[in-house]
Amino acid sequence: MSSNQLNLIKRLNAIADTGLVYAEGDYDRERYEELKKISLELMAEVSQTPLQVLEDFLQPTTDYPTPKVDVRGFVLNEKNEVLMAKESVDGRWTIPGGWADIGCTPSEVIRKEIQEETGLIAKVVRLLAVYDKQAHPHPPEPHYIYKLNFLCQITGGTLKPGFDMLDADFFPLDNLPPLSEERILEAQIKQLYQLAKSNTAEVYFD
Repeated sequence: MSSNQLNLIKRLNAIADTGLVYAEGDYDRERYEELKKISLELMAEVSQTPLQVLEDFLQPTTDYPTPKVDVRGFVLNEKNEVLMAKESVDGRWTIPGGWADIGCTPSEVIRKEIQEETGLIAKVVRLLAVYDKQAHPHPPEPHYIYKLNFLCQITGGTLKPGFDMLDADFFPLDNLPPLSEERILEAQIKQLYQLAKSNTAEVYFD
């Protein structure tokens, strides 16, 4: 399976969802429902995921489908080590963050995520990068995702893992732990570090 194949299937699924939202007649709705079914069957085949799991995971949408948003915080200590949390899902490490919450600004979300996952209180300094996840070699998944990565600065708290994390710690850039590549890649961490240390306010996108 190639990432391009999966992205094409995601586009088919999104077209079907859009058609179902705006369909005006039974004929159009029937065709878009058929397209939705085909896209899920293709996704199940190429991702080797049971069809029922995908049907439960990708619930019918009632509005125009858009990418999901993941918000991450890039934090350095006085030794220029990177703050990371160990995921309980796969036992691997990532920079703190998670899905954007409705009703919260991106900066509010990332402050909350950093404190919940690592015990540290941080302020948001600036936006470093907006990654289109499908433009980077992450493992494939059903959703289409944008990742907002903010530079943050510690202002208080005590380093300790959150209730749903196995550990939290700082790591030097040349000795990173095994990464949760669904969430972050080594190349991205190194790029975020360079952007954080830059004297400009450059923001990487795509």
